[in-house]
Amino acid sequence: MNRLLKIAAPALAAIGVLAVTAPAEARCWYDSYGNQICRRGPPPPPVYYAPPPPVYYAPPPRYYAPPPRAYYAPPPPRYYGPSRPVVNFGVTF
Repeated sequence: MNRLLKIAAPALAAIGVLAVTAPAEARCWYDSYGNQICRRGPPPPPVYYAPPPPVYYAPPPRYYAPPPRAYYAPPPPRYYGPSRPVVNFGVTF
């Protein structure tokens, strides 16, 4: 058995070296721009982007006050000065 190992050791070592140095299988993936990238190693770890911040909306008011009432100025005071002549049927009073 020992003699068999002495004979087979160089062959096994050569096979092991060939197995270690054999070209690795090319792995391909697509980047975020759609370009295909091929490498002979494992793909790079994925890039995790932070989620967008939440959108906060102002809460609706609890009480909807009626619109303010329009302020109308009081009518001008009546004029009580000397009256104009009144014409009735051509007769002036």
